[in-house]
Amino acid sequence: MSLSLLLYCTDLRQTEAWYAALGFDVRASQQNTITVERHGCKLLFTEQDLWNAPPALTGTIYCTIPDVEAFYESVKGRATMAWPLQRMRYGSIEFALIDCNGYLLAFQQQV
Repeated sequence: MSLSLLLYCTDLRQTEAWYAALGFDVRASQQNTITVERHGCKLLFTEQDLWNAPPALTGTIYCTIPDVEAFYESVKGRATMAWPLQRMRYGSIEFALIDCNGYLLAFQQQV
């Protein structure tokens, strides 16, 4: 089973540029929506206010990737870090970013 999240953003072009700068594949979708994807982690963004609320998510979006250390080195200093690369006691190496919309994205590799 795969999972894709549709998230609200107030500036689709800014969101597109932010994810493209971090090496995500960004493509236009239907009805003023974009899809961003990297290593199977796929997110959809829309400027359509389907929820009658500002962009918000009370959680962390986790993406499992094959080489978290290399990805960390490629984005370090280019995005706001929520926490740096670290080995977690539950068996992963991970770090987290705050995207341009305020969403918390964690990237992990199981060890």
